[in-house]
Amino acid sequence: MQTSSQIQNSPIPVTVFTGFLGAGKTSIILSLLPRVPKGYKLCLLKNEFGDVKVDSSLAQGSDLAVQEMLNGCLCCVLVGQMKLALMELKDKYNPDRIIIETSGSAFPAPIAWQIREMKNEGFTLDSIITVVDCINFRGYEDTSYTAKMQAQYTDIILLNKHELVSEHELDIVIDHINDLNTDTPKIKCEAAKSSELIDPRIENHHQNEIDLIQVIMTRQSYSLISPYTKKHFETFLESLSNNDIYRLKGFIWLTQEHNKEEISQLYIVNHAFGRYTLTPIQRSLNNSDDELILIKITIMGIDLRMHLQQIKAGLCINDEQITLHLAHKIVIREFIKKQP
Repeated sequence: MQTSSQIQNSPIPVTVFTGFLGAGKTSIILSLLPRVPKGYKLCLLKNEFGDVKVDSSLAQGSDLAVQEMLNGCLCCVLVGQMKLALMELKDKYNPDRIIIETSGSAFPAPIAWQIREMKNEGFTLDSIITVVDCINFRGYEDTSYTAKMQAQYTDIILLNKHELVSEHELDIVIDHINDLNTDTPKIKCEAAKSSELIDPRIENHHQNEIDLIQVIMTRQSYSLISPYTKKHFETFLESLSNNDIYRLKGFIWLTQEHNKEEISQLYIVNHAFGRYTLTPIQRSLNNSDDELILIKITIMGIDLRMHLQQIKAGLCINDEQITLHLAHKIVIREFIKKQP
């Protein structure tokens, strides 16, 4: 790899990581950081639903500069803003490479088109890499048009979590992927060892596939000790549906006993299809308004309305502290059912 000091006028290569919710994109990217040569400047442009900046916190302490684009998707809602974000990273860091991590339900093609349109601004599309979750791919490929598009429009397919399925199951997953994309190279990867953690069909496609729940609860009415114990929260996470709840991520203060005293600790929670990590962070959230936050979590999946009561009971929250955004297809289906 050549650094920016070696090639000052060369276009900046942009590598796009895509993959469905919970596939392990962030884990793979973070696992690659120790292999980056010294002096090689790398930036990450992270796109996610909700307004919880989890991944920039996970990357803190590394040499990776992270910028997050929230509350929308680069391929539809945030079209145009990606150009501004890339230009800002170029002006601020002059990186040797930029990695774009898309939201879990993003179409790669519009993003690739936007990058190619920025050739005169000094950017070039390096490659599109799709991360496939070998445990859950067969479960959502039939219900998600996006997952199929991600497997089709790509230069490389990374088979993540392959070590957690049998050889027979892996063969079946590869067969399903080959039905969508025969020629693209497929590579096994084990990110968990390094880090645990326009077509009218494209328009607002997220609302057609994914329900979204956002939970925000302040700690104004509590003491400095969080009312949530780590054990209670882990029990709640383990009770969530593996089939309907694809992704849960955010921040939460948890209490546990230490030297016969109760202490509260801020954790990053990362949950995908029944597997989760709780990462303690020794600092407050970046935004001063977040200093009073007790819980700030985003949940993504299907038929989440059926799980509302369980989530409210498990987190001890009321209707004012939880917001549900239903996928359009659910609303349409219920409308049809009501017709005579």
